[in-house]
Amino acid sequence: MTSRPRRRFAARYAERSPTVFLILRRMRAPLIVLIAIFAISVLGLTLIPGRDAAGHPARMSFFDAFYFMSYTATTIGYGELPQPFTGAQRLWVMATIYLTVVGWAYAIGSLLTLLQDRTFRQAIALRRFTRTVNRLREPFLLLAGYGQTGQILGRALDALGRRMVVLDLSAERVDALDIDSYHADVPGLVGDAADPRTLHLAGLEHPRCEGVLALTDDDEVNLVVAMTAALIRPEVPVLARTLSPAIEHRMRAFGSPSVVNPFDRFGDHVRLALHAPAAYQLMSWLAGGPGAELPPPGRRPEPGRWVVCGHGRFGHKFVEDLRADHLEVTIVDLREPADIVGDASDPRVLARARPEEATGFVAGTDNDTTNLSLIAAARRHNPDLFIAARQNRPASAPLFAAVAADWVLVPAEVVAREMYAQLSSPLLWRFVQEMPARGNDWAEDLLDRLEAHCGSRLGDIWKLTLGDAETPALGPWLRSGDARLGDLLRRPQDRDRQLAAVPLLLLRGDEAMLGPADDTRLEAGDQVLLAGHRAARRALTDTATNHTVSEYVLYDRTVPSGWLWQRATRRMPHRN
Repeated sequence: MTSRPRRRFAARYAERSPTVFLILRRMRAPLIVLIAIFAISVLGLTLIPGRDAAGHPARMSFFDAFYFMSYTATTIGYGELPQPFTGAQRLWVMATIYLTVVGWAYAIGSLLTLLQDRTFRQAIALRRFTRTVNRLREPFLLLAGYGQTGQILGRALDALGRRMVVLDLSAERVDALDIDSYHADVPGLVGDAADPRTLHLAGLEHPRCEGVLALTDDDEVNLVVAMTAALIRPEVPVLARTLSPAIEHRMRAFGSPSVVNPFDRFGDHVRLALHAPAAYQLMSWLAGGPGAELPPPGRRPEPGRWVVCGHGRFGHKFVEDLRADHLEVTIVDLREPADIVGDASDPRVLARARPEEATGFVAGTDNDTTNLSLIAAARRHNPDLFIAARQNRPASAPLFAAVAADWVLVPAEVVAREMYAQLSSPLLWRFVQEMPARGNDWAEDLLDRLEAHCGSRLGDIWKLTLGDAETPALGPWLRSGDARLGDLLRRPQDRDRQLAAVPLLLLRGDEAMLGPADDTRLEAGDQVLLAGHRAARRALTDTATNHTVSEYVLYDRTVPSGWLWQRATRRMPHRN
């Protein structure tokens, strides 16, 4: 149903690179001058009489004149052919030599000017980019926006081996792709993501495009990207960031994009940290990806009143979440409806909020300098305040780290981590969504198991699908009806010891089991999400694919590893 509109869209906006036409347009006059000089020189040689070897008058043919001017104009110079020239001919040749020098100087100067022209360089870059995108033969993600969010997410996806194509308005950001340490080349295009033609050039309609990420700082542009992708490629998943609930509602009118509002997500994280700090710690660790350090358990705020400075979109959402937990809030802002109307950076205005009597303090303005000064002023009133702050610029990260705020909202990191969880593995995303409902005690137990097997640094997170395609050595065991998860997680070197891997989730159909126990019965078609060391992942792969290893791990039987001995002993009864 969607192939015809896509073909019409492609036919409408598939444009040839303007490089050739730009060269012809800018070099038209120099080429005409060169051609005219060449033609006049050839014509003059054919009209001026010469002499043959016998001294008789003779004229050069057009072929001989063209041949002579070809090697003369190119400075090769074979001599006077086919016969020595007369004085008149030599005089004409001297004139044509100077004319061709002037013509070549004009043409070469015009060419150098063209090579330095910004429009020409953009045309060359566009041609190179489109050629690279069209030659992609593996799935890739289209990143519209390569700011802080795009850079964080791009490095995380590159670590997973995912290919990307980047589109951004900033030439500096696109140029930075060449010096970033990516494992594979990342094509980048300087262009407006709000233009559907630019999205087409960036590979939206490429058959290998497996997803579109709208990551710009402009909510309207992200809306256009989500809308264009939904209309042109409705089967391709779309992930978009926005700070506006109205824009989020408009995005959801086009298909079913995954929309991430960092203010909403941060509010959800705050409520989770208030009620289940271990669950918040576990979620933060897993969202950090392989190699992430276990975050320390944060300080839990005491019940009491909160002071919120800045009642914009972030402050408004934060106040809603605090009041949803029946906490008292004092709002300080320049505009109504605030409990205290005024500039919170004014010591007299801040004193009216009585931070010395509060439990928590929120510096939530859109200016990092203001937020840092508010934190310092509030701590002078009450050193024990629980501090939450909003960081707007990446350059301010060292300053916020120095003030040691308890919670710091970095919108780019919130969006990048959530999208990473969705893109790295759908099972991980489902685990992160359903995990908070299991409670704080369950999260503490899982954290202890992960730390015991992985240490303080998170290992690999991977999915294992039980079936003949991915686990051919487990077929008979799964069909036996008594396949237990704990038996599968034994070490091939010593089956009495467990692999350094922890099952996070088992998906059977639409039913998800979080943190399945060792005695959980497995069936063909189950999907298991695990976290553990890379060596444990390789060992589990050996168990699932090598019959010799699976016989020992599952049944404690040692069988020949060679093909001949396996054929010879296949019909022999096994001895336990």
